[in-house]
Amino acid sequence: MDTVQRVFKGTFIHSTHTCAMEVLENHILGTSNAGKILFFEEAREQTRLVQKWGFEESNIEELGKNAFFMPGMVDTHIHAPQYSFIGTGMERPLLEWLKHTTFPIEDTYADVEIASNVYNSVVRRTLKNGTTTACYFATIHTDASILLADIASVYGQRAFIGKICMDSNNTYPQYKENTEESIEETKRFVEVLKKKKYDRVKPIVTPRFAVTCSENLLNKLGTLAEEHQLHIQSHISESLAEIEEVLNLFPGYKNYTDVYDRNKLLTDKTVMAHGCHLSNEELLVFREKGAAISHCPNSNISLCSGHLDVQNILKHKVKLGLGTDIAGGYSISLLDSIRKAIETSKIIFMEKQKRQRENNEIDILQRKMAAHGINSNVNNSVMEMENNHNVLSIKEAFRLATLGGSEALSIDHITGNFEVDKEFDALLIDPEAIDSPFEVFYDIPKEEIIQRFLYLGDDRNISAVYVAGRCVVPFHTNS
Repeated sequence: MDTVQRVFKGTFIHSTHTCAMEVLENHILGTSNAGKILFFEEAREQTRLVQKWGFEESNIEELGKNAFFMPGMVDTHIHAPQYSFIGTGMERPLLEWLKHTTFPIEDTYADVEIASNVYNSVVRRTLKNGTTTACYFATIHTDASILLADIASVYGQRAFIGKICMDSNNTYPQYKENTEESIEETKRFVEVLKKKKYDRVKPIVTPRFAVTCSENLLNKLGTLAEEHQLHIQSHISESLAEIEEVLNLFPGYKNYTDVYDRNKLLTDKTVMAHGCHLSNEELLVFREKGAAISHCPNSNISLCSGHLDVQNILKHKVKLGLGTDIAGGYSISLLDSIRKAIETSKIIFMEKQKRQRENNEIDILQRKMAAHGINSNVNNSVMEMENNHNVLSIKEAFRLATLGGSEALSIDHITGNFEVDKEFDALLIDPEAIDSPFEVFYDIPKEEIIQRFLYLGDDRNISAVYVAGRCVVPFHTNS
């Protein structure tokens, strides 16, 4: 029998495959030395659990009255080197921003000292903000990318690390590789990470996006991922200008999704960032392949790329998680992603309401014209009723940041909620922390406290972060 390492008692919230958010008060959870959840039951079962598992009741760690545990958050799309210029240079659209800000700075990461400084900072900052799993883009530099993997492992973060591959860069020509070099260095990167045998840090095949990759490179990366059963990440349909450029570069393909699909880069281990302008036809391909989308609402707004219709993604049963996409997004916190995902959903809802009102006005005008024997030339197709659009709820957005993210990365059998046998990735939330950004004035339902944290809270309310049972924040705690 596994040995009980720690036992917690209090309120826990998480998502399941059938419920966006469960609030479980007065529960007890035990973890093993290996960091897995041994039991998770109502606290009234405490005596039986003590007898079964042989732990001391005096060792039970009871949470404060308003405190609660939630699963660690999963950032399905983040650019680690871009942390150095987060919150700057955002006055340009995507392709111009890449040319003038991103590529020149990423090019400096050939210097591992520069990389070390930034990568240590970004891993610490993401962990402090509750990101227990991060899916990182690095740069084209293999040694610096290996360094990022080392740093994530040292701090205990669960991570996918991607050495970027790009053999074409017309906007900043000095920042690219030749095709064979990109493939060979990616192979070296994968081999080194496998030899290191990290517990929770894995390589991920990372063509930057189709604009910076030749067909030959995409095809070889797809083959490499297939041979080694590797995860894959890239960008897709972030902006209209990007889509136009892809169609110009790949005239033999029917759409953006087809470029990745025909080169074996759409699998059940693929996560594609953005997808703002994917057609329903493309979403059907995503569902068929089991590929996921990373919703990055802050970046989508900040770079004026577009809005992702989350309800349409969910309707098509495509896996979906949230991403910060720093530095296209200006916040490193997934709490911001939760909030902006909800706001984006409301914007789309209001836009659809406006179109519906316009359609109704046209319908009324056509009826009046018909009553007077006047034929209308207005296209009847614009009068089709909008599909019902439900605004994304706080509970659904919470799910996307936790279990949804683990599903998108195909690790939901390992983490994402508090099911028994999963690893204990968790955040201990204290709504009454010193200098908390919000107050709890009197007794209110636990669900209202949770909502206040999700809408108003920040890292000051995250008093502890656990990855696979290990307390990784505060940073001096190694238990």
